[in-house]
Amino acid sequence: MGLAIPSAQAGPRAHAPAEALVRLHVLGVGAQEPRGRGGAAAERAGSSPEPAPAPPGRGAGWNGRPRPARVGPPGCEVIKRRAPGARAQWPPPTARFRLLLGLRRAPSPAPRSPLPAPRAASAVPRPPTPELGAKPWPRRPGHGPGARGRELQRLSMKTLIAAYSGVLRGTGSSILSALQDLFSITWLNRSKVEKQLQVISVLQWVLSFLVLGVACSAILMYTFCTDCWLIAVLYFTWLAFDWNTPKKGGRRSQWVRNWAVWRYFRDYFPIQLVKTHNLLTTRNYIFGYHPHGIMGLGAFCNFSTEATEVSKKFPGIRPYLATLAGNFRMPVLREYLMSGGICPVNRDTIDYLLSKNGSGNAIIIVVGGAAESLSSMPGKNAVTLRNRKGFVKLALRHGADLVPTYSFGENEVYKQVIFEEGSWGRWVQKKFQKYIGFAPCIFHGRGLFSSDTWGLVPYSKPITTVVGEPITIPKLEHPTQQDIDLYHAMYVEALVKLFDKHKTKFGLPETEVLEVN
Repeated sequence: MGLAIPSAQAGPRAHAPAEALVRLHVLGVGAQEPRGRGGAAAERAGSSPEPAPAPPGRGAGWNGRPRPARVGPPGCEVIKRRAPGARAQWPPPTARFRLLLGLRRAPSPAPRSPLPAPRAASAVPRPPTPELGAKPWPRRPGHGPGARGRELQRLSMKTLIAAYSGVLRGTGSSILSALQDLFSITWLNRSKVEKQLQVISVLQWVLSFLVLGVACSAILMYTFCTDCWLIAVLYFTWLAFDWNTPKKGGRRSQWVRNWAVWRYFRDYFPIQLVKTHNLLTTRNYIFGYHPHGIMGLGAFCNFSTEATEVSKKFPGIRPYLATLAGNFRMPVLREYLMSGGICPVNRDTIDYLLSKNGSGNAIIIVVGGAAESLSSMPGKNAVTLRNRKGFVKLALRHGADLVPTYSFGENEVYKQVIFEEGSWGRWVQKKFQKYIGFAPCIFHGRGLFSSDTWGLVPYSKPITTVVGEPITIPKLEHPTQQDIDLYHAMYVEALVKLFDKHKTKFGLPETEVLEVN
């Protein structure tokens, strides 16, 4: 029994049946070969009937099988009904994908079927599928449905795609749109990436300052117990020969000072260096840096790196940031510190730099030290200076000019637990300060990924370091206590004036007073 459906040439009334035919064809209910009159009986008997040869000129269908022969009236095609129990002939996955995209399907092996495989039919080359809106082909025998049917098929499949995806796009525009969406997602935003780089650059310095020396010492000691013990022996042999290098100014590396990581370090807060007066290259200088803060981040960024262009602002001046001498007893950490121009804050080092290293040297001393760090807290501007006169004595002995320097915002980057005088916490801090040289602080900043959590990353508060006018100091081989007190008072007065002159420019009220302890 066959169902005769008018083709695209039968007239305008055949459009609706033709569209129904195409939809059946797209959904996989393909035409089945006629089994012949003896096909059903042969199938019941357990034998397979002889497949009918393909009619001449008809060619193979999309599934590799011969197209059905015309047995109906002229202008009609016959689609045989599917045999009971036979599976629907769905296109293979590649064919379905090509049909979804509206493309022609290359010939592929026939899918499995309960019916016997037909004889090989000669494939007739077919012209390319026209684009939508193009003039349809004329109806020719042996070439399947007309252009109208193909247009309906493509329209129906693209409608299915549009219903599934919500947006009707071509394949090329979909790929381009996907790439644009990939590069526009938030985690690849340039400003966010730069912010994360800034956080990482600050965190690496904080971790280096806190744990690098201890970690490298432990690794080297462990190396002694392994097959790589020779590496540890060679390093400690080198360390013995190089022990006094930090006292002579270390090994400054312009390459390390110009690392890009320090620019990210600077931009995180941000940190600025303000010059108020020129410095002569024929003189040596001692910079008094205030306040200490928790880690002296402004002092490190301004004078141990070129992030704020200290060499351009003070041409001919070589800055040396002085820090605890114990840091230079730590393996690997000492090399890292010396590469940035950091030296020990002891008398031997300062004497060498001010007397045997020529002129144009500037030694930056954080005068308050560990005692000042214990009172560091946001919103407080206090310096420990009243009884700190050793740096003035060194300046008198070598005739080095004193330069007051104040860093606005240094106390704002960390929050600290302050122990009152007489408490057990303060007692422990003072004992550490007396015997080890530093005072342990309980402090916190923000987290690595969020500013709402606690961590070791400092808060991004602006730090502005203002370098004041140098105080000319005469050279006295044996300065008296009266001389020391005189120039110490001049220094304190110059520091207070520097603070009062610039405090309103950096967010402090006019009534703010610098507390000198």
